[in-house]
Amino acid sequence: MTHIYNMSKLIPNEIAELLDNEAKRINSESFISADPVQFPRRFSKLQDIEIVALLSAIIAWGKRSMICRNVERMLSLMDYDPYNYIMDQGYEELDSQMNLHRTFFASHFQYFLRGMRQIYKRHSSLDEFAATHNAGQSETPSWHLVAAMQKVMSEINDGATCSQCLPTNLDKTALKRINMALRWLVRDDGIVDMGVWKSIDKSKLYIPLDVHVGNTARDLGLISRKANDRKTVIELTYMLRTLRPDDPVIYDYALFGIGVGV
Repeated sequence: MTHIYNMSKLIPNEIAELLDNEAKRINSESFISADPVQFPRRFSKLQDIEIVALLSAIIAWGKRSMICRNVERMLSLMDYDPYNYIMDQGYEELDSQMNLHRTFFASHFQYFLRGMRQIYKRHSSLDEFAATHNAGQSETPSWHLVAAMQKVMSEINDGATCSQCLPTNLDKTALKRINMALRWLVRDDGIVDMGVWKSIDKSKLYIPLDVHVGNTARDLGLISRKANDRKTVIELTYMLRTLRPDDPVIYDYALFGIGVGV
């Protein structure tokens, strides 16, 4: 699918300056301790980082304090050894009805980890899986990657899908949580994001769009569409690329921080 947008409309200088200043303010080490990004940063092995980044992002809706509490709980279930826990199939021993986060239950956790195990049986890392499926060559790498992951996960889970793990409406979804995980894995400025992946360039990342980020972008005149969907993510990111074509998602920090007392 090819997306062509008219980016002749430039971001006003005062808005660009605000975005740059806010991005610099929020993208700092002090941001880490209250954010789910703290969890993948605890690990050094690539596979552990990938697993924890995705699990942290998958349940990243609601209050950040609750999200962090429940990621910690998932890590404890995995004995703080995610990759080996997956490969040993420790998740199969869980009560599938156990609630882990809001509407996310152990059955969803099991679904996702079965899929990740299948990926790791075939590939040394999820980064290699993304490279093998040419995610980095796609115009929209995150949606391309999720489609490939869904295929593997559905196959190992008897053909079932699981929207709690990965959105299934890829034509419309903003894919906020996966775009956030990819920001952590790909961006490499050495401050908050980890930059451990090589399969996707940071210039091809997309803004993790949620209600607050969308409203802030509208207030700043960056977008006009009311829906927080895939099309809006693409339009917003294309606009931000006029400022930083090499790293548009740096402005996720600005759009998150404006209007929030952080």
